[in-house]
Amino acid sequence: MSGISVPEIAERQADSSILDVSVVIPCLNEAESIEACVKAARGALDQGGYVGEVLVVDNGSTDGSGGLAAGAGARVVHEPRRGYGNAYLAGLAAAQGRYIVMLDADMTYDAGELPRFVAALEEGGDMVLGDRMKSIQPGAMPWLHRHVGNPMLTGLLNTLFGTEVNDAHCGMRAVRREVLPKLDLRTTGMELASEMVIRAAKAGLDIRQFPIEYHPRQGESKLSTWSDGWRHLRFLLIHSPKHLFLIPGAVLVALGSLIMAVVLTHLSLLGRDWGIHAEIAGSLLVVLGVQVIALGLCARAYGVYFMGEQDDWFGRMRQRWRLEHGLMIGGGIALAGLISGGVLLGMWIDNGFGSLAEGQLAVLSATLVTVGAVVFFTSFLLSILGLRRPE
Repeated sequence: MSGISVPEIAERQADSSILDVSVVIPCLNEAESIEACVKAARGALDQGGYVGEVLVVDNGSTDGSGGLAAGAGARVVHEPRRGYGNAYLAGLAAAQGRYIVMLDADMTYDAGELPRFVAALEEGGDMVLGDRMKSIQPGAMPWLHRHVGNPMLTGLLNTLFGTEVNDAHCGMRAVRREVLPKLDLRTTGMELASEMVIRAAKAGLDIRQFPIEYHPRQGESKLSTWSDGWRHLRFLLIHSPKHLFLIPGAVLVALGSLIMAVVLTHLSLLGRDWGIHAEIAGSLLVVLGVQVIALGLCARAYGVYFMGEQDDWFGRMRQRWRLEHGLMIGGGIALAGLISGGVLLGMWIDNGFGSLAEGQLAVLSATLVTVGAVVFFTSFLLSILGLRRPE
């Protein structure tokens, strides 16, 4: 039971405008199971003593699922734009309960667990996830999903965003309706499951979890192993500019700088001397690394300014560094390159415009000018992003 007293239940039932719980169920051609799912959800609401609703989002079904759901007692919302995320975005927007429980229509989850989810929210949780991984019934989940896909994606999510969830893609979960504006959900496909966890973590919400059972589905699965897996992976990387851009960029810059330093100082390494070809390779790594870092900073700025994300490091850097700082650093680096290029030009003139054997200095000059230009113009772009869009 959820801890609601009998007088509270009676009071809420007397006032039908107050809804405790909305059970939101996305539905695409689930005629085999949708009636049983709706009835199970209604039974769970009654069992918990909640004043609630079962809301089915018909995502363009062609088998009469929407009508079957309505006949079983659900409120049906129609969302013609296909996609798991689209269905949930419509359902979450239409839900009227203080607490929202998300449930698949294929009977893979036990709706009787609903009171446990609501109780966790009432105890202070903002989002509650089911954890299927230790209670998967035979035939309920393909081996590749169970032992490779889900553990890998969940582990990567935990690593990138500092969460400690066991099953980031469980389809039965619950959330307080009041925190939905903080989540600001946007994705239209299966990656909505990851987005919810990521945005909850970034917003500092209280995420809780407990084990639940996962049963074989009724009807045909809509999940595409490779395309949906890639969408999840892509989403995780896009929302972590630090790991997608900044760290790889810094590694490239460090490696390229080391190679160039070895060449320019004529240091013998690995039993041989390294010449201009190695320096060119190092230069390419440095330039590429700086450009990747610049992209990462712009991506981070976009996330903070336009997507409402919180980033303490970026906030501190923004307070300490202004446009003028970037312009001075970029201009200084480019100026150093131009000066060394000027020296090279003078040497060429002195040589009567003949052959010039100062290729190493030429590569260094070109590298400095390019890096300086990237820093200079990236500073302007970051400043433009900082203007923000109108509220």
